[in-house]
Amino acid sequence: MTPEVADRVAAGLLRGLGEAPVVHCEIDWSGPVELPLPDETAVQAACGIAHVHGRAAGRPQRLGIDYASALAGVLAAQAALAGTLGRSRGAAITSARTSVAQAALLGVGQYLAVATTDDDWVESWEPGGRPPFRTRDEVRFELETLHPEGWQRFWRRLGADAADVAAGWWPFQQRFATAAAHLPEGLHALARRYPYAEIARAAREAGTSVLPVRAQPSQPVGVPACSLRELPGPGSSRRWQRGEPLDGITVVESARRIQGPMVGHVLRMLGAEVVRVEPPGGDPMRGIPPMSGGCSARFRALNDGKRVEEIYLKSAAGRRALLELVAEADVFVHNWAPGRAERCGLDADDLAASRPGLVYAWSSGWAPLDWPEPPLGTDFLVQAHSGIAAAVQPPGEPSAPSLMTLTDVLGGLVCAAGVLAALVRRERTGRGSRVDSSLYSAAGVLPRRARPPAPLVATADGHLALPEGSALDPARLRRATTEHWVRRLAAEGVRATPVCADLRELAADPRVKAALQRSTHVSPLPPWEFA
Repeated sequence: MTPEVADRVAAGLLRGLGEAPVVHCEIDWSGPVELPLPDETAVQAACGIAHVHGRAAGRPQRLGIDYASALAGVLAAQAALAGTLGRSRGAAITSARTSVAQAALLGVGQYLAVATTDDDWVESWEPGGRPPFRTRDEVRFELETLHPEGWQRFWRRLGADAADVAAGWWPFQQRFATAAAHLPEGLHALARRYPYAEIARAAREAGTSVLPVRAQPSQPVGVPACSLRELPGPGSSRRWQRGEPLDGITVVESARRIQGPMVGHVLRMLGAEVVRVEPPGGDPMRGIPPMSGGCSARFRALNDGKRVEEIYLKSAAGRRALLELVAEADVFVHNWAPGRAERCGLDADDLAASRPGLVYAWSSGWAPLDWPEPPLGTDFLVQAHSGIAAAVQPPGEPSAPSLMTLTDVLGGLVCAAGVLAALVRRERTGRGSRVDSSLYSAAGVLPRRARPPAPLVATADGHLALPEGSALDPARLRRATTEHWVRRLAAEGVRATPVCADLRELAADPRVKAALQRSTHVSPLPPWEFA
């Protein structure tokens, strides 16, 4: 079977971006990973997605969407555009390849870095107790705040026990890093005492965000994954010299957390020089444990290889320094809050005046939605509102966002595809572009399945992924080990895939070695091959 979902995602994204590439990217299931991976379920099982997604439940779980295939489709679109760009600049590129397995490894890259760091940090998490919360009138809702003060104000307005509030903040704040959030039952019980209207009022007063979790796996309709608007020009880039397709392209990035840095990470892997703008003293995320070679492992997973310039953007001198950087660049990327660029005089038209032909990319939370008072544009709120939360959970279970950062990773990949399309367009027209994408627009790239996938099944010592449509009795499989059943089922012509239960074991598996690289932690190699 071919990765049909990945092919459809790639074709749809390229149509939406409006640039027909002359280089085609082939997609297969395994790529350099030497494992028999016949379908999406096998990839999620073998490459760590089921393990990370299942942490909050305490057992591996398959995402109810074809997430790895969708990521592979975006990677294929990127490769086609990057190959076309390189070819138009003088590179002898005729084809490209990627795989669903490589996409899956990229999707769990931050968790892989944390699990394999040389730090003596011991990663731990507890299942259960996770958001969303449920109100007295049976509304399930997600809460978001990025600061402890907002967390305290919200729960204090509801009359929460101070010990519960204090105990809940760390697992809540760390759920992006651990994919689990074991919150005190007292907070859940308190939420159940109030109607949703009272919860929403408390959130407004506390300066936090709450949104109901949609119960149906609806999909954003009529929202382009990424839009391009022409900017003043003309502009051009230097000719390709050697190496990867984006050799000679310079990107300036001012971004935090996951979504924005992922854009620069992809472009750097494709050969661009990426200059990362950080505040004086460096990005605070650098110091968040566990550490890898003196820097946060999670931070390094997305930011290794970038050159750093420390600039205080709230000052006039800092803004001038940024303009000077951009004047020598091809691309500027940010994921600032709505309105910040305009207030600082650093919007697309402002920067295009310093660098005609500039590709200016904003990777936001909710565009093009127009909220009277926009909630924070973060992964789990977007999953709740976009219908992903209803699509990812097993049949019969209530809607809940995956605590694996699905839209953060996908949003960064979609924005990078938009940047590549804009660079291809600039080679053709000489004009720059503004690129707009968001977590919400990226959510529309994820296809919703017509029927739920088969669940992973337990063995005596682990779990197995079986081919879809398999009629094996799950109770039978509990009687023997995973290794026994893999051999036994193979003899019967059934391909079963053991479920990864430890990312360290995945990183040490010689069959996966060709897709990974090791420094003071393990990380995925660039997920494309160009020829």
